[in-house]
Amino acid sequence: MKPAAFTYLAPRTRKEVVDLLDRYGDRAKLLAGGQTLVPMMNFRLVRPEFLIDLNRVHDLSYIKESNGVLAIGALTRHREIERSSLVQQLCPLAYQAVPHIAHTVIRNRGTIGGSLAHADPAAEWALVVTALNAELVLESSRGSRTVPAAEFFIAQLTTVMESDEILVEVRLPIAVGQYGVAFTEINRRHGDFALTSVAAQIRLAEDATLEQFTLAVGAVEQVPLNVSSYGEQFKGCRIEDDTFDGIEREIVAGIDPIFDIHASAEYRRDLVEALVPRVLKAAIARARGVA
Repeated sequence: MKPAAFTYLAPRTRKEVVDLLDRYGDRAKLLAGGQTLVPMMNFRLVRPEFLIDLNRVHDLSYIKESNGVLAIGALTRHREIERSSLVQQLCPLAYQAVPHIAHTVIRNRGTIGGSLAHADPAAEWALVVTALNAELVLESSRGSRTVPAAEFFIAQLTTVMESDEILVEVRLPIAVGQYGVAFTEINRRHGDFALTSVAAQIRLAEDATLEQFTLAVGAVEQVPLNVSSYGEQFKGCRIEDDTFDGIEREIVAGIDPIFDIHASAEYRRDLVEALVPRVLKAAIARARGVA
């Protein structure tokens, strides 16, 4: 199939982009990697009058440490992040999640900003930023604003972004101290979107007590869920292999899973119950330096 007719625009600066968005608003779509947008246009699920290609706006692609966070430009390709030693060092949870994104050919073109703006609850980046309480920087002709990940996703394929805004940067907190991370997902075939995914980051104090507990589940409800509050009761406690036993049942009792042609709500509950202990044990072992 072919897309409906549109006007192609190729700005070279961020100012040009926001000026075009200010002019055309919801009549326009932003093209980054195009791994989702182009198929949707070909099937005519979306029919923008104007297509604004971001690929010549080079200052939207970078990975750097800035003001105590890991800052990633929205146009940065998944593959660049996957191969970044800085990401591996400063944000190991993100580094561990990226290889789960589709296939290498997709990661070569797809971007972190495009994935987040699309807001699929099964997407790996949506889960990572939710787990880590990351900040997302939006820009328009009215100025810029920083939105916490917890407030960015409204529903499936829906975010707080206005029609004249562009996502320009993702700010991930830097992992410090004695930490361990784990990420896993279940899908029908390698490279498919997850049926359920789980991300965890555990930080231990010098005396092996729990200092920070981070846990999130994806592809379960309309938006990824940060369920770190279930671990608050264990802060300051010495962590053993069985410390979090039973926490998965509490989480399952508090969720209302979606259902679709790929998985029932009951199956997603079962996956959460199975994956949460697996991920937590892996994160604890890595925090202890035994895995």
